[in-house]
Amino acid sequence: MDTSAGAVSLSIELRYLIYVSLWLAVLWVPYILAHISQVGVVTALGYSDAELAMPVWARRLKRAHYNLVENIVPFAVAVGAGEILNIHTSITATCALVFLIARLVHPFAQVLAIWGTRTASFAVGWVAVVVYLLAIFGWV
Repeated sequence: MDTSAGAVSLSIELRYLIYVSLWLAVLWVPYILAHISQVGVVTALGYSDAELAMPVWARRLKRAHYNLVENIVPFAVAVGAGEILNIHTSITATCALVFLIARLVHPFAQVLAIWGTRTASFAVGWVAVVVYLLAIFGWV
């Protein structure tokens, strides 16, 4: 890591993990705003079952957000293990890029309900993580 000029050098895999994390950090905003616009601030901040008043697209986006929350963990483990073990190959970089792209596509596929794209983007991201983890073990 070169910090001579005050800049930190990140591996491409870690950079993609940060991009996915930023995506995760902002993905909830549209569905929360939609919920607030439907039921008002007081109800939205409460603990009612008013979520049912959320527009269909917002409910779909919320599910996509939760799916990313669940799927970022194995990706972060793979990237973290690669960082600790200093394993940075074309396979790990490609897997990280594929995961990033798949996870950027997934919420749009979920919200737009384009047949097959949600499942395909999820599956592509999942395969990328599995291959990445196998690469950490040196099995691919």
